[in-house]
Amino acid sequence: MNKYENLRIALETQGTGKMKCFGQSMVPKLKSGGLITFKKQEEYEIGDIVFSKVKGRYIDAHQITKKDAAGRYLISNNHGFDNGWTTTIFGKAVFVEYDNKQNKTL
Repeated sequence: MNKYENLRIALETQGTGKMKCFGQSMVPKLKSGGLITFKKQEEYEIGDIVFSKVKGRYIDAHQITKKDAAGRYLISNNHGFDNGWTTTIFGKAVFVEYDNKQNKTL
């Protein structure tokens, strides 16, 4: 199993899980290489950084930028790129740990 499947299963069974995320798409909110703790929620809001699935592809740490009346969420990076609409959100990022100890609550 890959890291995405492991996190999805952890969130479904335990309600929380961690995954290391890489890339520049969420700078400055998140830096590459952070170990992010995700927590399953009953509700998600605009601005939440989430682990989701959009168009059959896992999106590990992008934000909700819109919600519609049908219960769908628009997932986007922090630079204006929209990944697409989804109803599949597995968990919200609540904490990030970095090797240099600049950890932060999200």
